[in-house]
Amino acid sequence: MSNPAPSKRDSYPRSLRGKVALVVGGAGAIGAATSRMLAAAGATVVITHMDTERDTQAADALIKELGASHASYVANVVDTKSLVALRVTLEQKHGRLDILVNAAGFTKPVPHADLDALTDELIDRMLQVNWRGQFATIRTFTPLLKASGDGLVVSISSIASFTAIGSSIAYCAAKAGIDVMTKALARVLAPEVRVLAVSPGVVDTEFVPGRGADFNDKVSASTPLKRIGDAEDIAAAITACATMLGYSTGHIIQVDGGRAL
Repeated sequence: MSNPAPSKRDSYPRSLRGKVALVVGGAGAIGAATSRMLAAAGATVVITHMDTERDTQAADALIKELGASHASYVANVVDTKSLVALRVTLEQKHGRLDILVNAAGFTKPVPHADLDALTDELIDRMLQVNWRGQFATIRTFTPLLKASGDGLVVSISSIASFTAIGSSIAYCAAKAGIDVMTKALARVLAPEVRVLAVSPGVVDTEFVPGRGADFNDKVSASTPLKRIGDAEDIAAAITACATMLGYSTGHIIQVDGGRAL
């Protein structure tokens, strides 16, 4: 018996017209850059932000820039009830979800040798935001992504997950958990949903408190491409997951200028 003819698929790069993308943590530097690129590729973009004056202003400014068809809502990845409420809102106002980008995160620098400084409370907070929150977000929105039939999850990991060089040991551990989660969920959510992660090196944002020009210059000098990343580098990789990597799932995509070599 001959194999059935393959179904017709969009040519690459795939247009995102008619797709709805949710960027969790969309008010941050990488989230905002990703939102702009997904919108430019044709997607309707919904972003989440924390209920603070700074994040609300950033989210409002971004949506004003993107246009009236896009939207922002308050949600917190450590509060599953807020995620469920957002799912209801998405269903009611947008009717679908095709792409989920996990761009929310938190860290606090702790020298790896200072074991006492990495308190139980900080460890719990690091894992709560950077791992549990990402899993809870995927768990919450999986029904909509499966209903899409061509769903995509992209989580932001870090090369710290395998180099063990990062802002703290707990942060490295949380990102290693993202990599494992990506592979595990890629198996169980296929074929309706693809699951990928983008793994940056050092990126020129304000994500890690206290890192300045001296740190960036030192890292640039030791990186093969002789610069650190910027938010657009990471956003481009995330967008490529949606527009170019249609036959990829369960993989961790490094965007680090060769730093991990």
